[in-house]
Amino acid sequence: MPFDPGRPGPSAHRAAWRGALVAGLLVLAMAVLRSGVDPWLCAGTGCAVLLGGWLASPRGPAPRPRAEAAREARHSLAEALLANIPDPVILIDRRALVIEANAAARALLPTLRAKYPLSFALRDPAVLDGIATVLHTGGPLKTIYAPRVPTERTFEVQIGAMQDAAGSDRPPNVVLFLRDLTSAERLETMRVDFVANASHELRTPLASLLGFIETLQGPARNDPAARERFLGIMREQALRMTRLIDDLLSLSRIELRAHVPPTTPVEVVPLVRQIVDSLNPLALERGVRVTLMAGEGPHRVLGDRDEILRLVENLVENAVKYGGGRVEVAVARLPGAEGRQAQIEVAVRDDGPGIAPEHVPRLTERFYRVDAASSRQQGGTGLGLALVKHILNRHRGRLAIESEPGQGATFRAAIPALPEEPAAARSRPSGGETVP
Repeated sequence: MPFDPGRPGPSAHRAAWRGALVAGLLVLAMAVLRSGVDPWLCAGTGCAVLLGGWLASPRGPAPRPRAEAAREARHSLAEALLANIPDPVILIDRRALVIEANAAARALLPTLRAKYPLSFALRDPAVLDGIATVLHTGGPLKTIYAPRVPTERTFEVQIGAMQDAAGSDRPPNVVLFLRDLTSAERLETMRVDFVANASHELRTPLASLLGFIETLQGPARNDPAARERFLGIMREQALRMTRLIDDLLSLSRIELRAHVPPTTPVEVVPLVRQIVDSLNPLALERGVRVTLMAGEGPHRVLGDRDEILRLVENLVENAVKYGGGRVEVAVARLPGAEGRQAQIEVAVRDDGPGIAPEHVPRLTERFYRVDAASSRQQGGTGLGLALVKHILNRHRGRLAIESEPGQGATFRAAIPALPEEPAAARSRPSGGETVP
């Protein structure tokens, strides 16, 4: 028989049968006294009746109410749904205490804990005010959550009230659904930057190409010497546009993956040596002497090999192009101070004219140049140090620039190091090598 909330439970049945036993015994005693019936027979009959009633009464724990069972079923279903949603989802009660959160929400907010206030893990005023508004009005609401650490990200937060059951008098719970807009925001920023800056950078070589083409079609149509000279200049301008487009594409790829740190162990010294060797012809052409020094090893980091190559290439190439007659490249392992993680540092120093203090903070901006005419003459795109900055951001590293006018410049790129192995810690220091 289905459980009826109006029926008494097992304890009530037992109490009723105890009362019936007392009343029955009293009636039997009076009957025995009046009729002279055998008292032992009456007592046996009464005990049999009592035992039957006791066995017929319900025993064990009472069945759970239907509402409680349905609530538990809904909770299990909600947990299963949350676990399979890739975006962060958080369920809180009317006091803003966390009831449940899926794996994506716990990854985004590591301090998120059940039965603790949401504000312990998410302190954004717009989101907390939105929760209060939804609890007051009962209507849904959207707001923006933009954490800035460890990297800048943007989420659209949809906040809605969720009643416990149809017709329930309990205050509603609140569900927060966070949709990641980071990629869309970055794409929009990239589009705006490209239209504003790349169009300006492309205009100059395109105008040059157009002018030379018109000259070759007109006055220089039958001038072989002018044709050869103009075709060489046109080739240089076309290569400049190619480098600009390649740098823009590289920058966009790095930015889109900025929030995904690399996980591959990489040894830095061989990569630096590869770049120094590849730039040796350019250094010889300009009369620059490049020296590579590697300190005690190992120099291993979690990194993207191609991006680290690009980082070192930009730093060394800039020093060769804009520095003086000597460039020093040093790779060293810096111990962590006050319990911090050790760093692998690549330092590139030149003895060129140096950089004025007012320019140093802006060197990593896109298309920023200290001397625009000299940069274009050298074939620069204005994106080299911007690439360095974004590569270091993805690797959770840092860039330091030291320079004074007339005393050269030093660029230091540091990336968190992997822990040393016992054998590596006892390795002998390696000497320096000079690339002629």
